[in-house]
Amino acid sequence: MLTPENNQTEIMRRQSDYKPPRSLSHWLIGRPLSTADAPHQTIGKAIGLAVFASDALSSTAYATQEIMVILAVAGTMAFGYVFPISIAIVLLMTIVTISYEQTVHAYPGGGGAYIVARDNLGELPAQIAGAALLTDYILTVAVSISAGVAQIVSAYPEVFPYRVW
Repeated sequence: MLTPENNQTEIMRRQSDYKPPRSLSHWLIGRPLSTADAPHQTIGKAIGLAVFASDALSSTAYATQEIMVILAVAGTMAFGYVFPISIAIVLLMTIVTISYEQTVHAYPGGGGAYIVARDNLGELPAQIAGAALLTDYILTVAVSISAGVAQIVSAYPEVFPYRVW
């Protein structure tokens, strides 16, 4: 009988080799991080740039090709517009870079388009910025896949009949 005076009790624990099956996400991604481990799981600038800057970099990478495609339809005389359009793109990227620099200084703890728009413009513009970002991320993937297919077909013309448009 267990009584408060009886200190001679042992706790029995079940021992089993059975482990519950892990989910597919656990197998692909790994175990969930505890909150205490999260600050130690950071990535460097080189990997961060490769992962998170793909949106801006892909837009500028595909711009020249798309300018040439559109101007080719307009005719060879329209190729004179390539340089002014390229200057406009460089000017736009400069404005975006200056804007990002100001945002980094104003929000040193981090602040994306949603947070900056919410703090400065209100809730509705912030939701529009968030929706625009989601749309942009989806379209970036679509454009990247289309450009990749076009590049593969141009390198290997024999796969032309197998492309999906």
